[in-house]
Amino acid sequence: MAMVEKNGSTIGYVARNFLLCLFLFTTVLFALSCYFVLRSTAHNRFLSSTFQSKPFVDSVKREKDDCRCEKRTTGPLKVYMYDMDPEFHFGLLNWKPQGGRKKWPDVQKYIPPYPGGLNLQHSIEYWLTLDLLASEYPRPAATATATAAKRVYNSTEADVIFVPFFSSLSYNRFSKVNPHQKTSRNKDLQGKLVAFLTAQEEWMRSGGRDHVVLAHHPNSMLDARNKLFPAMFILSDFGRYPPTVANVEKDVIAPYKHVIKTYENDTSGFDSRPILLYFQGAIYRKDGGFVRQELFYLLQDEKDVHFSFGSVRNGGINKASQGMHNSKFCLNIAGDTPSSNRLFDAIASHCVPVIISDDIELPFEDVIDYSEFSVFVRTSDALKENFLVNLIRGITKEEWTRMWNRLKEVEKFYEFHFPSKVDDAVQMIWQAIARKVPGVKMRIHKSRRYSGSVSDTGKESRWSSLIPRSFW
Repeated sequence: MAMVEKNGSTIGYVARNFLLCLFLFTTVLFALSCYFVLRSTAHNRFLSSTFQSKPFVDSVKREKDDCRCEKRTTGPLKVYMYDMDPEFHFGLLNWKPQGGRKKWPDVQKYIPPYPGGLNLQHSIEYWLTLDLLASEYPRPAATATATAAKRVYNSTEADVIFVPFFSSLSYNRFSKVNPHQKTSRNKDLQGKLVAFLTAQEEWMRSGGRDHVVLAHHPNSMLDARNKLFPAMFILSDFGRYPPTVANVEKDVIAPYKHVIKTYENDTSGFDSRPILLYFQGAIYRKDGGFVRQELFYLLQDEKDVHFSFGSVRNGGINKASQGMHNSKFCLNIAGDTPSSNRLFDAIASHCVPVIISDDIELPFEDVIDYSEFSVFVRTSDALKENFLVNLIRGITKEEWTRMWNRLKEVEKFYEFHFPSKVDDAVQMIWQAIARKVPGVKMRIHKSRRYSGSVSDTGKESRWSSLIPRSFW
């Protein structure tokens, strides 16, 4: 009997110890689990807030040397430019090949001049092409960091494929049909362009999605745009494009080149600019531009507002420069399309823009906050009696001075130079294109999901050999 009691107590003792050990073990295991979970989430938060620009693939050690995943690279945007006939680019400026150079001018020795006046405002294609040609030559050490894009000669190494067609210049100079022609030279060039591009291996490889096509003038590429819609367009706005052809997801809005002179050594201030609100330009416009004439009727009798018709003729540009330099606020109103060059003339004049254009898309708005140096007014509000004038007069000297100072800081983003300078308009456009590249890659990869499938080609896909015949 004593032996039984002794055995029972021994068993109970062992059982209690076992349960105690099990409890301690599970408690420690739970505590460690909580610790690692919290540590993991905290680490992820730290990474996401501190190293957002570092690609995930760089932080993961690859186990296979032959991994075909594409890594994000640093440095200039790699651009492959088609060696197209000069009739598409500098030939439109009456440049003719000389010496051994059959396609491009030697920009170290001679730069074909671009026509002035209003032609300049849509000259984006000219500046970008010059920048690519200049990238072939070594830059002085002092300006080496100014390279935002570099021309490469193997298209498979490129981030984007650049199409050097001066479409805005072609429209401005060659859109009229001469008596001995059936179609205009501009239309003929667009037809040749479509035929050329769609026959290229680069276009067929990506469906054109990685091609950069310049169509900054709203009327440029009218015949070709619907055939080249997969490409990335460089535009002034989306006013004359259906969203299936051009949209903010795949395309880039570039600034106009301002036509008035930059206000250098600006020592003006709130009190030395006597004009409250300035506008000079075409008043009677079609489409969304009806607001101009309505505002003209509302503001024409305001003593400190200048609102008048103007053009480039008879010294119009010089008059506009003087008027903007003497104005606190400058109106940027929708015309035939949502955008106009007056916004960029105002920025160059350090005249705070007042933007009345509900459908406007602005250059580089993903990295620039326009509300820091501009005033936005809805069209419906602007057309209310006294609303606009009262709003502008209610802006204090301190608020205006803050916006004026910010204008002087951001104006460099809208200046075009050759050679390009750090963060000038040329480089800002290249950077905007670079920010679109991941989306371009994604669209290209998605387009290949079912490439070679039975439904697409009538043949078995490239994976069919791995599937048992009984499956089919």
